[in-house]
Amino acid sequence: MRHNTDTQLRRILADVLGLKADRVAQFTADTGLFGHLPELDSMAVAGLLTEIEDRLDIVIEDDEVDGELLETYGSLLAFAEAKRARD
Repeated sequence: MRHNTDTQLRRILADVLGLKADRVAQFTADTGLFGHLPELDSMAVAGLLTEIEDRLDIVIEDDEVDGELLETYGSLLAFAEAKRARD
């Protein structure tokens, strides 16, 4: 069964950051995350990444985390999809 990474990632963002589901549903590939969402500050990043690992059953290495990863929703989704394809 193919996982719907997009749906799961939106749920994770809503849950971890306390965002309303309808707000997260409107995210596009170009929606800015880190530096654009006040809820996603440096303290929230670690929790978000841990939750992504747990719920998507992937491992995110420290050297994979950079500014581009959390720059936009599209970059985070592409990263998660690529990790799931490899793992």
